[in-house]
Amino acid sequence: MDTGLDVLATGEMTLLGRIMPASNHTYLCRLGPEEGGVQGVYKPVSGEKPLWDFDEGTLAGREYAAWLVSEALGWSVVPPTLLRDGLSGPGMVQLWCEPDPDQAPVDILPQGPLQPGQLHVLDAFDNHERPVMLVHENTAALRRMALFDLVVNNTDRKGGHVLAMPDGHRYGVDHGVCFHVDDKLRTVLWGWAGEALNLDEVAGLVGLAAELDGPLDDELAALLTVPERRATRGRLQTLLREGRFPQPGEGWPSLPWPAF
Repeated sequence: MDTGLDVLATGEMTLLGRIMPASNHTYLCRLGPEEGGVQGVYKPVSGEKPLWDFDEGTLAGREYAAWLVSEALGWSVVPPTLLRDGLSGPGMVQLWCEPDPDQAPVDILPQGPLQPGQLHVLDAFDNHERPVMLVHENTAALRRMALFDLVVNNTDRKGGHVLAMPDGHRYGVDHGVCFHVDDKLRTVLWGWAGEALNLDEVAGLVGLAAELDGPLDDELAALLTVPERRATRGRLQTLLREGRFPQPGEGWPSLPWPAF
C-alpha cells in the first residue's frame, strides 16, 4: 500500500464538518495528524438512505468498487478510495481533491455559438425561461470518464461530480449508484455520442476485460452480486464490440436531474 492509501486506511479520523447538500451523510475529515495528514470524504454506511433500486447498505461498497475499476483501467478517474471504520461506523473514505474554481469541464451557458473545445449536449430553458445550452469540454480526460461511466453503469454523472484539477486531470466522484444490472446510465457527458473509440481507449478497455476475468473479479466479489459483475462484463464487451460511444437510449432518462 502506498503512503497516501496507508494514511487513508489507518490515519486517525477527525471530522471537520458535514458536506451539504448531499443525499446521504457525507463528511469532510482529516486522516492522520494535522501536519502530514490528508483530507478525505467519509460516507458511513449508517448514513445511507434506502433506495428503491439498490440494495440497502451497499453504496459505500459500490464507491470502492468504482475505484477498483478505475485503477484497473489505469485512467485514475476516481480519487483514491477505501473502505474502513470511521467515527460513525464502517464506510467509504476517499481522498479529498480540491478542484480549480476557474475551470468548468461541464457548464450551462446562454445559447449561442460553441467555443473551441466545447461539445454540445442539449438546449433548454433556465428558471427565467431564457434559452441555455448544456456543454462540456472535449478532452481526453473527460472522454475516459464517459467510457468509465458506461462500464460501471453510472446513474448519476452530474456536472458537479466532475472535479477539474489544476493540471488538467479530471476526477469523477459520487459513484454509490453504479453497477446496477439494468441499464440505468444517466450522464451529462453525451457530447461524443456515436463517435468511434480511439486506439488508446480500446487498449484500456481490453486491459480491463482481462482484469475482470481474473483478479479484479475476486475483489469485486465481496462488493457486488454475481449478476452485477456479469452485467459489468457484458457492458464492457458490448462497448468493445461496437467500438463507439452509444447514443442515448429510450425507456430511461439519459440525463440526471438536476444536471448539477
